[in-house]
Amino acid sequence: MNVSNTQTLERTLASAVVVSWADLMKDSTSGWLHIEYTFAPDNSLDYLKIWSSVASGEWHLACAYWTASSSFHNQGVHFEDGFQSDALGRNLEFVVQHQPDFSSSPDRGRTGLLKIQMPTEVESTAATEVLRQAFGRFQPAGTEPASEGLAIA
Repeated sequence: MNVSNTQTLERTLASAVVVSWADLMKDSTSGWLHIEYTFAPDNSLDYLKIWSSVASGEWHLACAYWTASSSFHNQGVHFEDGFQSDALGRNLEFVVQHQPDFSSSPDRGRTGLLKIQMPTEVESTAATEVLRQAFGRFQPAGTEPASEGLAIA
C-alpha cells in the first residue's frame, strides 16, 4: 500500500527532520540540516545520518540511524555530540519500519542527500501534515496520532 503518489520516502524523512528542527538547531535562527542516506542492495534503507550546520563549512553529526547492527554500531537511532530528540527518534523509526509503503524514488539503490534550510512556519505546518497523513494510514479509523508516541505536532 503506497501512502500516496507524492509521499516519497525522502519527503517523509525531510518532514520528520523539519518537525524536529528546534531539537536539532537549538538557539539558532538560521542554519542547515543535511540528511545523508544510502540504500542496501535490496533497495531498502541501509542507514541515514543527519548533519547540522549553523556556521558556513562547519558540520556536526547530529544523529545516525542504522537499520542493522554491526561490530561498529547497534541498530536504531544514535544521537551524537549533545544532540537529542525523542520525537525524531520515534518518527525515524516509524518511517524506516514503513519504508516499502512510500512511493518509489529514483534514488533507490544509491546514496542521497537532502538539504534542509531553516523552515518557515508554512513549511513546518506542511511537514507536520505530511507526517500526520503517513501515520494516519497505519492507525485505526477515527484515531489521532498520539503526540507522545509520534510527536508530530
